[in-house]
Amino acid sequence: MKQTEVLLQPNPNARIEEFVYEKLDRKAPSRMNNPELLGQYMIDAGNEFGPGTAYGNALIKCGETQKRIGAADRELIQTSAINFLTPLRNFIEGDYKTITKERKLLQNKRLDLDAAKTRLKKAKVAEARAAVQQLMMDNEVISSVKSEQEVRITQSEFDRQAEITRLLLEGISSTHAHHLRCLNDFVEAQMTYYAQCYQYMLDLQKQLGSFPSTFLSNNNQSSTTPVQSVSSPSVLASASASLPSVSNSMVTSGLSELKSSSGSRKARVLYDYDAANSSELSLLADEVITVYSIPGMDSDWLMGERGNQKGKVPITYLELLN
Repeated sequence: MKQTEVLLQPNPNARIEEFVYEKLDRKAPSRMNNPELLGQYMIDAGNEFGPGTAYGNALIKCGETQKRIGAADRELIQTSAINFLTPLRNFIEGDYKTITKERKLLQNKRLDLDAAKTRLKKAKVAEARAAVQQLMMDNEVISSVKSEQEVRITQSEFDRQAEITRLLLEGISSTHAHHLRCLNDFVEAQMTYYAQCYQYMLDLQKQLGSFPSTFLSNNNQSSTTPVQSVSSPSVLASASASLPSVSNSMVTSGLSELKSSSGSRKARVLYDYDAANSSELSLLADEVITVYSIPGMDSDWLMGERGNQKGKVPITYLELLN
């Protein structure tokens, strides 16, 4: 039970705080967990670099995914606490303590019964030895009768306590069945959590994989080897199939060609983009616009046109069409 608490909440100070609030019957203040904090810092940093830059946009995407993982982590903790930890704690602090107490009483009754039987045995031995002396025999008979009465009383108390303990222990089988269901719920909660995290990271990998810049190739070089070492071929195949079919060199070549020419091309918008000022053009994911280059324009931007609207658009949000 304690180690499960450590797994769900590694911070000992946070566990102590939760314990104090629980004893005071008050709700602990809600705080961001580590993935949520990391996600917020990534989003802030991405906004500082600029959503229009490849690195800034990638930081924002990573931050959003980290916050989703943080929400999944929070759900895992809550579900595990309700379905696994709380029933286990209630049993340990309730029924288990009662059973332990009654078993200890039964052990003490057994010791009392053994002692009474020993005294009765000694009394009978002494009675036999004193058979030749009438006075001593009368005294020992009295002692033997008292010992037999003591054995009957202690035997009765032992039998009563044994019945109480037996009834309590008979419920253990149903308790085992209940905790087996709780354990299954805990495993399912973990399975859901890790599946969610994997899906979030797979979606993030797809988004980063569609960035038409040198950032994409750097990312693939650093992440390809470890992914292959932990993923099955089928998972890698499905992840690879979801990536854009246009290679980095083709995209980069097309952008360079467009930059050096005076012509225009059609481009598909990869992500939503909100214009920062009147010189920029807001974009909606999956729409197709016309883009062209203007001499002297920053290398990370193109001019975009949609009907009568036009303005600067970041190239990292675009996929050139053939």
